[in-house]
Amino acid sequence: MTDILKDVTVYGKEQPWRERKIACAMYGEYVTKLNYKKSARVVECGEVLRFASSGSELRLFQAWFCHSRLCPMCNWRRARKQSYQLSLIINEALEQNPSGIFLFLTLTEKNATASTLKTELQNMNASFYRLFQYQKTSKNLLGYVRSTEITFNEKNQTYHQHAHVLLFMKSTYFRDSQNYIKQAEWSKFWKRARKLNYEPIVNVKRVRPNVRRGDTSLASSAREVAKYQVKSTDYLTGSESRDLKVVGTLENALNHTRQLSFGGVLKDIRQQLKLDDLDNDDSPQNLIKLGINPATGQKVTEVDYVWNPVSNNYEKW
Repeated sequence: MTDILKDVTVYGKEQPWRERKIACAMYGEYVTKLNYKKSARVVECGEVLRFASSGSELRLFQAWFCHSRLCPMCNWRRARKQSYQLSLIINEALEQNPSGIFLFLTLTEKNATASTLKTELQNMNASFYRLFQYQKTSKNLLGYVRSTEITFNEKNQTYHQHAHVLLFMKSTYFRDSQNYIKQAEWSKFWKRARKLNYEPIVNVKRVRPNVRRGDTSLASSAREVAKYQVKSTDYLTGSESRDLKVVGTLENALNHTRQLSFGGVLKDIRQQLKLDDLDNDDSPQNLIKLGINPATGQKVTEVDYVWNPVSNNYEKW
């Protein structure tokens, strides 16, 4: 009987390696048909996974990933890493500025077409920096982390680009009307910065680090910022002609763009924690080494799993 990969976390949740690789294979077919130079790298993404095994525990030891922005495998790993890093940054920010408060700001605008998406994204990013050059929006700002999300509207064949922003503010933000910015006022500031001729929908809310139902609203907001820039279900539907158009549009629009951007003390803390050094997903950082685990005394061995395109599963080598 073939030994199939089953990577279960300490919380009992199985890691979706198989599902991500199946989606990655479909994406690989699309970029190959679109004649992208990276197609071979995408097709081979995550084909071999090398784990360090200690008893029933598996930790990824070595692998090769394509790092393509739309790759479902790399997106999943990237989102997990970014969420973890952002939690470290948030904790350190509150340690350094215990009176600071967090706001979760969502900035939207009208949908773009396939031909205008790239330009609208560039304009939106430039407008974001203008938004925090105004006296009232900047006077209480300590730092921020921003991400851009794009969803596809099947009915209208348009793209909805919007920004999620986690703002770290001084405690004086809620002190009086000279500091506090109402939601309608945020909308006016965004309209002005974005140079729009309509009132954009903007949402802002305070997020707190207090525990509720085993989680925190702040942790949820961090995951929202760190999540996928585009959900794979928007461009991997199995309808080839439709998907090829969407993939082509997104590849062009996202080329040379940054998924997350940091500012102020959150940027400083990211540099202090040297999180930039963790950008290489292929290196076995913070993983147990082969040999004897000094913490448990158990022997740590290497276990390799290879993707089998016939059975659509990872099988032990």
